[in-house]
Amino acid sequence: MSIENELQTVEGLRAELARSQQQVADMAAAQEEFLRAVSHDLRAPLRHVTSYGALVREVLGDLPPEVAQGAEVQEALGFLATMDQSARRMGLMIDGLQALVRASRAPLRLQPVSLADAIAQARATLAPAEAGRAVQWRVDADLPMLHADPLLLQELLTQLLGNALKFTRHAVAPCITLAADVSPAGQVAFTLQDNGVGFDPVRAGALFGVFQRLHRETEFDGVGAGLALCRAIALRHGATVTATAAPGEGCTVRVVWPSPAHAGQEP
Repeated sequence: MSIENELQTVEGLRAELARSQQQVADMAAAQEEFLRAVSHDLRAPLRHVTSYGALVREVLGDLPPEVAQGAEVQEALGFLATMDQSARRMGLMIDGLQALVRASRAPLRLQPVSLADAIAQARATLAPAEAGRAVQWRVDADLPMLHADPLLLQELLTQLLGNALKFTRHAVAPCITLAADVSPAGQVAFTLQDNGVGFDPVRAGALFGVFQRLHRETEFDGVGAGLALCRAIALRHGATVTATAAPGEGCTVRVVWPSPAHAGQEP
């Protein structure tokens, strides 16, 4: 093959690569726009559902007492309560979609972050969830630094610690353990272990999916968006997050964070 032909081949490959990259960028932009439209445009009808439900409840409340206490009106009020609960749940799901969009598209501002300080800030954010409970925290005294976006790392830790607090709610002596180790190459692996309800390991594959739940809503609140958000944040940094558990034996979440030289590169 002549040099001219080789140059033409190289140029053709470059053009094909550019087209592929543009297609990927267009698909990502379309996905982002879709999620933004869904999370924004669904707000209006959702507000109508909750607002008009409240108005209907007021109308029923103005009925004569002998009518308002009737079986039909009480049944209607029960329907309204279910509708209101579902609407609020949908609002939380929209919030989850918006958080995923922000985490996936926000500029990644990498810098050295103290894992100990980030955990302390996450615990401060979650103080209301811990209020009145005797939770035992076992946190390594010498936690390492991470090369991370401070806000995204904060969000990830808040979600993980929030889950640990939530799922140890019924434990007799709730205990949450955080430990970390650093490899010779600078990779950090930190684990979060609790003694809560755990989950069926057979269903672990769905754990980090959007709106996936492993427990009934009547047992634990939430819409199943938190761990999907954690996974998105980890991927942005080139990190991985996994979880293992058994029913009644708690859960262990392991996050493997890249060294500074590899932070921000997808695994």
